[in-house]
Amino acid sequence: MKETANQQDTLAAELEKRAAEIKKGGAPKYHEKNAAQGKLFVRERLNLLLDDGLEVEDGLFANCLADGLPADGVVTGIGKINGRTVCVMANDSTVKAGSWGARTVEKIIRIQETAEKLRCPIIYLVDSAGARITDQLEMFPGRRGAGRIFYNEVKLSGKVPQVCLLFGPSAAGGAYIPAFCDIVIMVEGNASMYLGSPRMAEMVIGEKVTLEEMGGARMHCTVSGCGDVLVKTEEEAIAYARRYLSYFPSHYGEKPPVVEAKPPKSFDKTIEDILPENQNAPFNMYDLIERIIDEGSFCEIKKLFAPEIITGLARLNGQPIGIIANQPRVKGGVLFQDSADKAAKFITLCDAFHIPLLFLADVPGFMIGTKVERAGIIRHGAKMIAAMAEATVPKISVIVRKAYGAGLYAMAGPAFEPDCCLALPNAQIAVMGPEAAVNAVYANKIAELPPEERPAFVEQKREEYRRDIDIYRLASELVVDGIVAPNDLRNELIRRFDAYMSKYIVFSERKHGVYPV
Repeated sequence: MKETANQQDTLAAELEKRAAEIKKGGAPKYHEKNAAQGKLFVRERLNLLLDDGLEVEDGLFANCLADGLPADGVVTGIGKINGRTVCVMANDSTVKAGSWGARTVEKIIRIQETAEKLRCPIIYLVDSAGARITDQLEMFPGRRGAGRIFYNEVKLSGKVPQVCLLFGPSAAGGAYIPAFCDIVIMVEGNASMYLGSPRMAEMVIGEKVTLEEMGGARMHCTVSGCGDVLVKTEEEAIAYARRYLSYFPSHYGEKPPVVEAKPPKSFDKTIEDILPENQNAPFNMYDLIERIIDEGSFCEIKKLFAPEIITGLARLNGQPIGIIANQPRVKGGVLFQDSADKAAKFITLCDAFHIPLLFLADVPGFMIGTKVERAGIIRHGAKMIAAMAEATVPKISVIVRKAYGAGLYAMAGPAFEPDCCLALPNAQIAVMGPEAAVNAVYANKIAELPPEERPAFVEQKREEYRRDIDIYRLASELVVDGIVAPNDLRNELIRRFDAYMSKYIVFSERKHGVYPV
């Protein structure tokens, strides 16, 4: 018995030693390299992300008989964020630069399957050079090859939240991990994603380009739109991810978590004070948002991309809501291809997880001209309108100052069955603004008049047009459901969202629409 006990002690000690060695990751020189780049070790990242670190780890001994491949370069397991269960996949860039082998892929697939079974969010901590070409037969083409990871992401989309923290490269096919996630948080200076590296681009197509130009964090967060949030440090990225998840349920079968309500931040100027009388004078839409929502609750998404439209999560009386707002300070709030895509993605995200939508409209319409027509603005605009139309969560549209042309439609105008369409007292709803309308209708007449008579004629016609689109006339015709004093807007929204929370509709009985993508 004593001999057996000693043998068991020896085996236990050996197990502990092997596990400890694996948890150290790769060679010291790779840890030093990462530290010099401001990178944390993979297990340090997980300790910051999770309340109490990993509670369950799967596949620690994956590829343990191979030399220099601890855990096969990826950590997978289960932990908690703010007391709620989550699954995690985290590349270890100290092991073969976080590259994928056959067991790496299998571990990722299994943790995705676990997330589906547990109905909990999954977070991808990505820092990987991509596939190991030497292992391609085992990890690339088969039914449980790398493609299965992306299949699973598509399958999980809308079922559970999927968050990508991009700490380093996400190369070649691996770039589709962030692409299929709900949100991508990128660390400036280290994060990148690309299908072909700068070296490959030079070899294949003769293009000389830097890594930042090709697929750097700032480029993706400002130009391509593949990145959603740009941060300076890994700690900031992790803090953002934890905060972001606090607005979401664990899965689509739950409602978003409600917290204790807070009043808005106190300002010297009220909403009435900050709204210019001149419809064409720009103002900062953030100032309006901060006077409506609970203090400190705005969590913006894609701030640096298509800033003419604002998208973000917030709380209204403790209830999570999604905000889509035109920004008059940027391009006059006009909608472009990128702004439409940005809004469409955000609308579908909120709708998937039962987060009500608030549209704050101050929009001259969609951009016109040959440049945008050739870039497909009609098609891109249709994406936004389709996403908004199909959303079945409570939807409120507020016409802050103006909603012209198809801009009204895109911002959940009356024809698209918002639960209500409200207007502030100076709001205008029209095919186009008074200036453009008078010029369009009376161009020939104006040209015939003597120059000294033209200003008076134009102003007379503009005033007639303004009376024609007067907001009280539109309210009388039931185009809008209510006119709200600006300083009463928050309380009106609280009452109405509370009244609409039991809403349940099926948009259309069918397999799915044919989307204008």
